[in-house]
Amino acid sequence: MSIPITAGQRAWLQAELEQRQAGLQAQLATHLHGLNTAERAAEVLAQDGDDAAQRAPERVVAAALTAHEQRELQAVNDALARLAGPGFGSCADCHNDIPFDRLKAEPWACRCVPCESSHERRPGAGTQQRGWPATQP
Repeated sequence: MSIPITAGQRAWLQAELEQRQAGLQAQLATHLHGLNTAERAAEVLAQDGDDAAQRAPERVVAAALTAHEQRELQAVNDALARLAGPGFGSCADCHNDIPFDRLKAEPWACRCVPCESSHERRPGAGTQQRGWPATQP
């Protein structure tokens, strides 16, 4: 049985989450140049011109990184919202306390390690990493 997180640990986690949130927002702003994902993709494609076929792999990687950052930012935002309530630090599946060491490693975690492992083994879990929301095609 784990121990609920203390007020000091909660404050530390909040600072970590806010720092990660700011970093992700800055990365996305840099990658998207102030545009939404679709607008940025159209702009990049138009800039490629005759090199479009040769630059396709670069665009795929850039789009995957942006999608990853967006999912992580959503997970961080969700964790900050949970942090404001009494349920933060409880596993979404078994409702046991998530150990502080797990939250230090991944402050946005919403499941304990056993439940996350079980979740990842479920069919279709490859589309969702670490409890992050699934992205829409």
